[in-house]
Amino acid sequence: MRLAVYIDYVHRRDARRVLYAPRAFSLFLAGLRDDFERIVVAGRLDPEPGLSHYRLPAEIGFVEMPHYSSAADPVGLARALLGGLRRWNALMDDVDVAWILGPQGLAVPIALLSLFRGRRVVLGVRQDLPDYARRRHPDRRLVHVAADALDASFRALARFTPAIVVGQALAARYGRGRSVLPIAVSLVSERQLEIPPPSRSWDGPLTVLSVGRLEEEKNPLLLADVLAALRAGDPRWRLVICGEGPLEGALRQRLAALDVADAAEFRGYVPIDGDELARAYREAHVLLHVSWTEGVPQVLFEAFAAGLPIVATAVGGVAQVAGSAVRLVAPGDAAEAAEAVRELAADPHLRERLTEAGLARARASSLEAELARTAAFLKGEPQSVSPAGAGMLRAAVKEVVQ
Repeated sequence: MRLAVYIDYVHRRDARRVLYAPRAFSLFLAGLRDDFERIVVAGRLDPEPGLSHYRLPAEIGFVEMPHYSSAADPVGLARALLGGLRRWNALMDDVDVAWILGPQGLAVPIALLSLFRGRRVVLGVRQDLPDYARRRHPDRRLVHVAADALDASFRALARFTPAIVVGQALAARYGRGRSVLPIAVSLVSERQLEIPPPSRSWDGPLTVLSVGRLEEEKNPLLLADVLAALRAGDPRWRLVICGEGPLEGALRQRLAALDVADAAEFRGYVPIDGDELARAYREAHVLLHVSWTEGVPQVLFEAFAAGLPIVATAVGGVAQVAGSAVRLVAPGDAAEAAEAVRELAADPHLRERLTEAGLARARASSLEAELARTAAFLKGEPQSVSPAGAGMLRAAVKEVVQ
């Protein structure tokens, strides 16, 4: 079978025309290539040549969709719509299955067009868009309204179109859908899980690790408050930050204001497909996750594989997927997060219980296991659309398809 994937990422090409993606999820997509005769990804392309974090395999095809600066830019989206649908319509001539990841960008009209063309369509949802929009753009009311509309449209489509969602929280949101597969996007391979976790000493310097984007919905400024609370009781604590984003400057200022800047190290974006990130997990003592909103964070499985104890906010699908394997705290509460870190440092039995449970979850949701489940679902029997439903779809897309 031949698979087309729509994803609202901004890809880049270097001077040699090699294609790069900005997020590690693209590695998960690339992992499906052994299960399909052909995979083609459709996404935006940065007009300026250059590199990004993840090089896509040469055997993954790419269709360039019209570029726009932001999914929160309605004018840019409107300008990209017609050209995007034309390019996707041409792609439909040579594929069997369309996996539409959204509901951001052009996902909804592209899903309608794919159904109109009679292809098997599977929706993909990785986050709660309304919550994400409010966290990312707290003062932009029109963005909130647009996110609500897109979310409602995608959930309506899921009533007669299968959907793959990340985590049980999103599965509940799509619970009235035709067929819903909750997955965990894990990039931890079975081979990695064969490596024994390190033996950590808790008698010397202690490291809290944060891995994630430095953006509003990830709440990175709280890291400074947690570090200050930890060092107030024990100056051995330090913070290692693996991530990049627009709030890096604000985080540095907050660390300085709390007089803990010297105890924090910024490493920038650290790709998962090298040794540096794995080494960071193995050298740390606690992973600290402080997001306001999530699906199921990949970093949890990466920490599980390294036998690293975790303090995580109980948001999105975190509690359902990892509840008994992490120390859960309320989002936005620096004092509670610091106390949870101290509790892990003081209680070896708690650390052992959590890390054993985490390793079991990492094995159950290995890269190979999640890819197999995803591929099987994508290849499911083609859905049928009633004559009435087909008529509505034709009315919705006929003008822009022709």
